[in-house]
Amino acid sequence: MSPQPTLSWQKSSHSSEASSCVYLAVAPDTTLRLRESDEPHIVLHAGRAALAALIAAFKEGEAEA
Repeated sequence: MSPQPTLSWQKSSHSSEASSCVYLAVAPDTTLRLRESDEPHIVLHAGRAALAALIAAFKEGEAEA
């Protein structure tokens, strides 16, 4: 099994400074990786289209609230 690549994580501009920050990184295979500061060992893998659909669903949920 090959070692995991070192990723360059970027914090979401919508995350607060204190806690519960969301981070995003682009993997060498161009898939996107997401993690939360409270549980950084749990990493979600997504393609660009899947992430765009997830963000659109969140935005739609906010508009309905």
